[in-house]
Formats: sequence, C-alpha cells, structure tokens
Amino acid sequence: MHIQISYDDGIEQDFKIEEIIQKVCDEVSRVYGLEDDELSILLCDNKRIHELNKEYRGIDRPTDVLSFALNEGDDYEGSEEEHHLLGDMIISLERTREQAIEYGHSFERELAYLTTHSCLHILGYDHMTDEDKKEMRTEEEFVLSNLGYVREDQPYNE
Repeated sequence: MHIQISYDDGIEQDFKIEEIIQKVCDEVSRVYGLEDDELSILLCDNKRIHELNKEYRGIDRPTDVLSFALNEGDDYEGSEEEHHLLGDMIISLERTREQAIEYGHSFERELAYLTTHSCLHILGYDHMTDEDKKEMRTEEEFVLSNLGYVREDQPYNE
C-alpha cells in the first residue's frame, strides 16, 4: 500500500511515527491484497480532529481517528498499473497519547491499533452492531498480532 502522510500545522514530522503507520499499512495491505492502493493520512491534534468530527459527523468533541472511504466498497475501474485511492485517515496524536495512558500500553501500540482500526473502516468494517463489532475486533487483533502488538487483557471495548 502506498501511503501519503501529512502533518497539520503545529505537528512536527516524526519518522518513528511514520514507521509504525507504514508497518501497519504494509500488513493490512498484505492481508487484504491492497498492494496497489493508496491511502492519505493526516496527523493532527485534538483541536483539529474536534473541528473535523463536528464538521463531517456532527459530533462536537474530539475523537481518536476519522476514516473516510473514497469508494465505499465500489469496484475500481482502470488499468492494473494505476494506484487506487482508498480514502483518507485522520489521527489525533494527542488523543493517541491520552488513550495509551488510559489503556495502560505504549504509544506505539495505540498508534498501531488506531491505524489498523481506521484501515478496516475504510475497507468497510464497522462496529455498529455486536456482530459487526466482534468481526472487526477479530480482524484488528489478527493484524496487530501479526505485527507483535498483542494485548494481554481484554480487546478494545467501545
């Protein structure tokens, strides 16, 4: 998977963060056969993601990640040489740090989880029903365990 990472104003470039995101996207790409696809990623703070959450979802509070699928499951048309844009991902690094502390694990584990979670949303997974939530959690833990990001306690709960 080809990814384009950009930083919102005030967020400094961090190659370690980029490595974690790339590692997760590479694994998602391998598992789901997305080698020729593209993903755009914006790293920001709570203030910016709050604005975007309010604008696009009508929810007036910050969140950890926003996922915008470009084609919502439509088949792609075009030559095999083309890269297909899957969508956009927005991650609040500030919220990532807060949740890592809240859940008692590393920033790296939380960032890997949020990247995986967002990728799966872009691929059409959701957690609106208990059945969908169980399926999505299984997929998340599969990808994360392949990368060595294993939780010893309960899976994520929302």
